[in-house]
Amino acid sequence: MPETVSKLYRALVMEERVSLAVLDTTALVNEAIVRHALSPLASAALGRTMTAAAYLAGWLKEAESSLSVLVDGGGAGGKIAVAADGTMGVRGYIEHPDVALPLRADGKLDVGGCVGRNGTLTVIRDDGEGIPFVGTSPLVSGEIAEDVSAYFLTSEQRPTAVALGVRIAPDGKCVGAGGVFLQPLPGAGEEALDFAEQRIAAYRDLSAVIGARGAKSILDEFDARDVSVRDVVFRCHCTRERAASAILAMGKEDAFALLAEQGVIRVHCHYCNTDHTFDEADLRKLFGESA
Repeated sequence: MPETVSKLYRALVMEERVSLAVLDTTALVNEAIVRHALSPLASAALGRTMTAAAYLAGWLKEAESSLSVLVDGGGAGGKIAVAADGTMGVRGYIEHPDVALPLRADGKLDVGGCVGRNGTLTVIRDDGEGIPFVGTSPLVSGEIAEDVSAYFLTSEQRPTAVALGVRIAPDGKCVGAGGVFLQPLPGAGEEALDFAEQRIAAYRDLSAVIGARGAKSILDEFDARDVSVRDVVFRCHCTRERAASAILAMGKEDAFALLAEQGVIRVHCHYCNTDHTFDEADLRKLFGESA
């Protein structure tokens, strides 16, 4: 069964020649569904991208480090943006959260049509050194797993076998979501690469495996030892104080003009779908005026 808290498990397998990561992100996806009122198709597309971002966050060295994953393929769901940090806090959104398309011929959600194939996947990683790393690769299928695998090969020169899955029940809740990543270590040789490619094929329906048996069963299938585990949580960095700083940056004249036009000022965070609302009394306080 899925974990009640999203998890990232990591270990070395195949005589320590291949890095294995297994994620159960069911709880993470359900939090995104609630916050953004996601359709089943949007849940699958955003959930796969959030799972990939959580895996990437597991490689960040410092808590203050951060990264973002941007997917822009021209599909019906629009752009997808996910951010994560070294504490394994993940948040994200899809441009059209209510997107819906007919099922594919095999009866599965058309994630490729939602994401699109005419565009790029971009990863921006900031390790706190002041020079962010930016890697971009063309989308292969829009199904996310193949696109992430292509990104690793073309932008980071690290062949990586990737499986991602999100299963949505008829009531709109996620009942299984996660990922499996197999990455041969430098110098591991062709045998390790073949091992990764062959073993990943067993997880074409990964969400069903996680939903029925849980992520730990996958670790057992690899006879993984010395497994490390980290919690993955939906966490946004937006605060009312940051929203207030954005209003101050507008300047007093523009802020009060916007207030007069709208009645209140709402600073919206796309990542967590939160509105920070400021009325006239709030603005006077911000700009040091008396009531």
